[in-house]
Amino acid sequence: MAPKPKNNPKPSPSPSQPPPPIEDLFASLNKHIQRSEYKQAVKVADQVLGIAPGDEDAIRCKVVALIKSDSIENALTTIQSAKNLPIDFSFFKAYCLYRQNKLDEALDSIKSKERSTPTMLLESQILYRQGKVDACADIYQKLQKSNMESLEVNAIASLVVAGRASEVQGILDAFRVKATSSFELAYNTACSLIDREKHLDAEQLLLSARRIGQETLLEENLDADEVEIELSPIAVQLAYVQQIFGRRQEAIEAYTGIITRNLSDESSLAVAVNNLVALKGPKEVSDGLRKIDRLKDKDAQNFQLSHTVELKLLRKQREAIYTNRVLLLLHANKMDQAREIVACLPDMFPNSVTPILLQAAVLVRENKAGKAEEILGQFAEKFPDKSKTVLLARAQVAAAAGHPLVAAESLSKIPDIQHMPATVATLVALKERAGDIDGAAAILNSAIQWWSNAMTEDNKLSSIMPEAASFMLRHGRQQEAARLYEELVKSHGSVEAMAGLITTVARVDIGKAEAYEKKLKPLPGLKGINVESLEKTSGAKQDESSLRRGLAEAHEESKSKEKTKKKRKRKPRYPKGFDPAHPGPPPDPERWLPKRERSSYRPKRKDKRAAQVRGSQGAVAREKHDAGASGANSSAPSSTLNQASSSKGASQNSAAEKPKPSKSSRKKSRN
Repeated sequence: MAPKPKNNPKPSPSPSQPPPPIEDLFASLNKHIQRSEYKQAVKVADQVLGIAPGDEDAIRCKVVALIKSDSIENALTTIQSAKNLPIDFSFFKAYCLYRQNKLDEALDSIKSKERSTPTMLLESQILYRQGKVDACADIYQKLQKSNMESLEVNAIASLVVAGRASEVQGILDAFRVKATSSFELAYNTACSLIDREKHLDAEQLLLSARRIGQETLLEENLDADEVEIELSPIAVQLAYVQQIFGRRQEAIEAYTGIITRNLSDESSLAVAVNNLVALKGPKEVSDGLRKIDRLKDKDAQNFQLSHTVELKLLRKQREAIYTNRVLLLLHANKMDQAREIVACLPDMFPNSVTPILLQAAVLVRENKAGKAEEILGQFAEKFPDKSKTVLLARAQVAAAAGHPLVAAESLSKIPDIQHMPATVATLVALKERAGDIDGAAAILNSAIQWWSNAMTEDNKLSSIMPEAASFMLRHGRQQEAARLYEELVKSHGSVEAMAGLITTVARVDIGKAEAYEKKLKPLPGLKGINVESLEKTSGAKQDESSLRRGLAEAHEESKSKEKTKKKRKRKPRYPKGFDPAHPGPPPDPERWLPKRERSSYRPKRKDKRAAQVRGSQGAVAREKHDAGASGANSSAPSSTLNQASSSKGASQNSAAEKPKPSKSSRKKSRN
């Protein structure tokens, strides 16, 4: 038996290798950062921290590398672990919170920092995303003297979003740059021109921005797809200008091309989808819903914009997308989904009136106009500074629902439009519909008094007073109507006012009306006419010759009309194989009647002999049994005859009656 082989002895563990010098690690760390190899830089920084746990430079390099590699959560964890060290990471923490869209926490974190240029830039970005664009624009104006690259691009963008497009030219002059110095600056300046409704200039500047962008990006060795992605905001804005100009088909083709090619950033794609849906309206509801679904978060159960779209869009842009989504759902009669979105909107947009308006729209669609009026009224009372739009919506809902008093009450709570002619006319009509004539008259008197005291160039008194006088006449208030016409004659002295005054006063005081009538200027050519003799005549006599001539012309015209009305006789069309010369026997006029209703119908006679009973009881039973057997045997030929006759009748009916199309076929033919 062979001896067992001996196990090879295991090598003794070698002593641990000494770590590389820290100088070499920092050199390697610097090399990875220079090459933008941020993941490798994080590993090397960890090696440094393994040797020197509290090294400030290593921790700072690790945090920056994690941010550069989009590991925002790990960067925050590293910052939190270094809170006991004497290192101020508040700026990096604020930036990480900004990247996570935790804007309030980011702003709180940066407030403790000293006001420097990077800090002010980050604060402006946070304010921009929060929708506080005025404060954002103010920060950029304070940074004008700094020598930061492309600062003017962000400054103009903040002014445009803040609705201060008129200040853009001043910013360009302050920075001493032209709008065409870069394609980003040309794009932002074109957006300011759109806000100022200079659409033709905006279109030309957008075309220049596209040309400059193509030249610049091709010089940077970007391929065609990357260039198109970078310039997609310009393409979307050009399509929007075409939409404003009324070139609807061109705008639809441009939006559709951007969406179909899918060569655009998330924000441009979202804007293109929203604008296309708004342009098409309710005509293609299903297609619009499918397109908006491309923007949703795939993991969310209900509709919610994806995280990337949420970060890159402004608040008003996100609100527009949710609004269009709800409107499409209402048109598609998908009430459950509409209610789900509307319930979430107040938390998403707490400072907006859009959620309450959409909630009212859903209630109106559900035939709950009273509930819609109630919630709109409560919102207007709770937020009086935002009540104008809500009260106008409440007035519209109430007027459409047949509640004129509620509509009038809503309009009367809007002071800045109270005495405008359109508002006055609407209020008077609503009061009339409700039967409140005194209230309508009070509204007219209040409007007249307001415009009488108003020191404005565009005074509406001349248009309101005649309508007020007409209203008074319509409701039997001649004295008030006459007073209004007198004031109108004294203030304006128009002939129409004098004529209205005379006709109104004539109903009350003839003498006074004649006195006013004498103030009218005489018409030219009426001095030689005796009015009294003209009234005594029976009227102008008609010439008999002209009468005959007119009758003859009328007779000829009627003849010509009769001739034109005669239609051309068409040759009758006969069935195939029918000879009109030998039509054969005429069809039976009773062929459409049931057989028992025809004159040739004869009912079958009953066999009375079957009821006769002869012989004993047993004989009768036997005879019945035999008769039943013979009847069963003889029923076959008779049933065959019945089938033949019934099938013949069916074929006659099918030949005589024309088939009628079903409802589905009629609908299909209409389409």
